[in-house]
Amino acid sequence: MTIHERCVGDVTIVDVSGRITEDGAETLRALVQPLVRQGRVKIVFDLHDAPSIDTTALGEIVRAHANAAREGGGLKLLHVTPKVHTLLSITRLDSVLGLFDDEAEALSSFAPTCEH
Repeated sequence: MTIHERCVGDVTIVDVSGRITEDGAETLRALVQPLVRQGRVKIVFDLHDAPSIDTTALGEIVRAHANAAREGGGLKLLHVTPKVHTLLSITRLDSVLGLFDDEAEALSSFAPTCEH
């Protein structure tokens, strides 16, 4: 699994390639925890090139979403493959995590940050 991080406005997009397994879950945790500590809590995982996710990695995605949501953000999934979508549907996580096929829609799904 490889990851590439990029920012669009106040949203961090993480492009994920390859199968996301237990090792990948550790990598995702090591990436997301510092983001949340820095206040970068609007996160999108682009899974276009991630054909599958194991249960450990799925648990880490849920944990990352909960941590970001607790700080006023959240985690959305972009370009989910059919196999991953089936897993999310079976576990009913498709209703918890935002699933998007369009990057602009994923970005606009976050509430705007109100700065005074």
